[in-house]
Amino acid sequence: MRKAVKAYKNADFLNSPDARTIRILAEYSEPERRFKRHNIKDTIVFFGSSRTLTPEKAQENLDRIKKQVKAEKRVAKELSSELRRAETSLKTSKYYNDAVTLASMITRWSKELSSQKKRKGRRFIICTGGGPGIMEAANRGASEVEGLSIGMNISLPFEQVQNPYSSKELTFDFHYFFIRKFWFVYLAKAIVIFPGGFGTIDEMMELLTLIQTRKTKKIMPVVIYGTDYWKNIINLEGLAEWGMISPEDLDLFHFSDTPEDAFEYLKTELEKLL
Repeated sequence: MRKAVKAYKNADFLNSPDARTIRILAEYSEPERRFKRHNIKDTIVFFGSSRTLTPEKAQENLDRIKKQVKAEKRVAKELSSELRRAETSLKTSKYYNDAVTLASMITRWSKELSSQKKRKGRRFIICTGGGPGIMEAANRGASEVEGLSIGMNISLPFEQVQNPYSSKELTFDFHYFFIRKFWFVYLAKAIVIFPGGFGTIDEMMELLTLIQTRKTKKIMPVVIYGTDYWKNIINLEGLAEWGMISPEDLDLFHFSDTPEDAFEYLKTELEKLL
């Protein structure tokens, strides 16, 4: 006699629109279980472009294109555009190394805090979106000083590849953006925003809105890293000048251009919570 399949083992049902609420709940509950198991108390979240290359890779790309230009003895329109992109990529690659350095500094400090018996739980663990670029750099920085770090990857049509540096036991693959964003914010005690595109801007603005409207009641220092980049992309002071935000809203974030400055700012602010 054929035995009926239990609903919670029925793959067709679980992957259907009717089971969407179950999948959403799973993406909430399963990470929560892992965070409790590994005693993760709070995090420092790094946002930034997945397209940021290491300086070595960026230089390699630029050298390759320059060789093509030299070989052709002229610069075609397409090659000229590719050359400009490669030069820009090399310029922004410094942010990769800065993210590695800053994440390492935070992780060393975090490990010192966690080693003190009076401190409960692992504090200020590096958390990223789990992909390449700045995300990889931050996870790498934590890994290089033998610290744990979280990677919250998400499945996309063009498939974001998980970086190899987030801790295996704390690497996730989300389907729903809003549940992933929830976990970014829920455990976060600080945010570091490196140069990025639509996704990074979306995350930055949503978090600033949550802090501005006090929908998140906790103190959450925000570092906007890369003054030249961000002031060229978004005129935040202009929002205040036009009366679209209050002047005091400009105090919700701190611009920084060196890992040392960013670390000292974060350390000073976060020590108030200890």
